[in-house]
Amino acid sequence: MEQTLKGRKAAVAGWCLYDWAMSAFNTVIGTFVFSVYFTKGVAADPDSASADWAFMLGLSGLAIAVLSPVLGAIADKGGRIKPWLGGFTAIAVVGAALLWFVRPDPSYVLLALVIVGVASTAFELANVFYNALLPGIAPPSHLGRVSGWGWGTGYIGGLLSLMGCLLLLLQTDTPLFGLLDKAEAAPVRATSVLVAIWYGLFALPLFLLVPDRPGSTAPLGQIVREGLSTLGRTLRALPFHGNLLRFLVASALWRDGINTITAFGGIYAGIIFGMTEAQLILFAILLNVSAGLGAIGFAWLDDRIGAKPTLIISIIGLILSGVGLIAIGTPAWGWAPALNLPLDFTPDQQWLLVLGLVLGCFFGPAQAAARSMMARLAPKGLETEFFGLYALTGRAVGVLGPLCYGAAVSLFATQRAGMGTVVALFLLGLGLLLLVREPGRQG
Repeated sequence: MEQTLKGRKAAVAGWCLYDWAMSAFNTVIGTFVFSVYFTKGVAADPDSASADWAFMLGLSGLAIAVLSPVLGAIADKGGRIKPWLGGFTAIAVVGAALLWFVRPDPSYVLLALVIVGVASTAFELANVFYNALLPGIAPPSHLGRVSGWGWGTGYIGGLLSLMGCLLLLLQTDTPLFGLLDKAEAAPVRATSVLVAIWYGLFALPLFLLVPDRPGSTAPLGQIVREGLSTLGRTLRALPFHGNLLRFLVASALWRDGINTITAFGGIYAGIIFGMTEAQLILFAILLNVSAGLGAIGFAWLDDRIGAKPTLIISIIGLILSGVGLIAIGTPAWGWAPALNLPLDFTPDQQWLLVLGLVLGCFFGPAQAAARSMMARLAPKGLETEFFGLYALTGRAVGVLGPLCYGAAVSLFATQRAGMGTVVALFLLGLGLLLLVREPGRQG
């Protein structure tokens, strides 16, 4: 079986590089730079801005929930995956570039929300088709490690894209070699253009190296009708497949928790702990190193002990780390000694850094093992449809995360309450996962 994987090295490399490419979007725009710029630089009030951001992500999640299984089923009948992936990638890349026009003025709030909402929807739909390529490039015995390599490569890509933003645009007296004026937040806005270039450039190897499925010769209308018919049969049969349904809902819960942390982590650190842009980017760089090492290290564990034990370990780690992030700086954290790290961080910021790195170690495994388990569950020839259902449940449940986070912040006037809803999602996902039977593994 190892020989089989070696024969697919170019395809595996191209597939992993796409994760490298798209991670810049999540890391820079969704988490650590643009989202913070939006709440602290564009909008008039940070807390109301974080609630608006949460509402926008919730609407995007609804669109993804509706579109992903429908488009996945149509794509399976049509055969080819890469044209769909290319189209949605292009929309996300163009959307990232358009964020350059969002100036630090409250009148640009609506423009920012619309662009990020459309680009984020396209980004997640592209991810459905990207995931569906996995069973075609990795043999069953290597699904766990190839999925983990993809996540690990993605975190490294996120790290390097952040470093590029830091060195070229944000931490220099002459942004982009003096071509940008710091007035009107031009260096921060330019990070979105850098993301667009990064995403588009490093996505290309997938389209050149990864083979696509054969296309259908049937007319488009027939493909659409047959795809929707197949999806209807699958949805009607889903309640009778309890194990699959439990896994879809369980994974949706903890993935929603991770996505919510990703979306609001920079906002949480900036508002609760007063981190500056430079501190946030350093934090993000170290977090991506931690997450990448965790994803790659746990990739081998998935193929050796199984996806379910790997997931249980990862989710418990997420729960404990999340509770710690809420407790830092409160009387409940009074027992913790000062760390005295050689960094220009306050004591609470230092603990945030340490627990954030621990949290990051479990990000990748919780997502990579879920993806490999889904790849084993999906019937041959219906991978895109089933990954569409994977996205559907993720987004159907995924509306909960941002909306609950935003509602908790609005109700209790603190970001800590929002983080508490994330821990609750992890707990619910873990409880349901314990009832799931892992599919048989080969090799």
